Amino acid sequence: MQKYLHNHIRTLETDLPIWERFFTVAPLVLIGTKDNAGYDLAPKHMAIPMGWENYFGFVCAPRHRTYQNIRREGAFTVSYPRPTQLVLTSLAAAPRCGDDTKPSLLALPTFPASQVDGIFVEEAYIFLECTVERIIDGFGVNSLITGRIIAAHAHQDALRTSERDDQELIHTAPLLAYLYPSRIANIGDSYSFPFPLDFTR
Repeated sequence: MQKYLHNHIRTLETDLPIWERFFTVAPLVLIGTKDNAGYDLAPKHMAIPMGWENYFGFVCAPRHRTYQNIRREGAFTVSYPRPTQLVLTSLAAAPRCGDDTKPSLLALPTFPASQVDGIFVEEAYIFLECTVERIIDGFGVNSLITGRIIAAHAHQDALRTSERDDQELIHTAPLLAYLYPSRIANIGDSYSFPFPLDFTR
């Protein structure tokens, strides 16, 4: 029998993961790590600033090379790709070959980070260099990896300034969003949020 909480609100069974029953909006970033054979890049969407200070976190599984590299090296980079880099971002998710190499990464133009041993993807719009703050295991098969941002860089066309309208900035330099589980979006329009008078965070 179908359960309804209220009007057309259906109650979902939670004995299985719920997240593929609907779409949610998330960023799509490329996490860079130092690998045994050089460097690795992997797309992640469960990624977010950890509070208002300079901390960043994302979800990863211990079986993934990204997790293993970060656990060993103690650092990682974050590149925020643009909508025009969707195919390149997808290439970073390609599987490894039998010799443990990832040839698809050769198609991604990169440049070195400045403070950690890592790389960024060219033409992205935000670049973060992080040292590990803490790794929290035990979210089912996943873990939360958090880092302290020790260096940050941004493409000049993505920087907010007092002389430029925010909507114009986003329209000129659209953002890439991941709509889990299987779609992407190009965000080029935005609106001011109607904060209450005297609102503070």
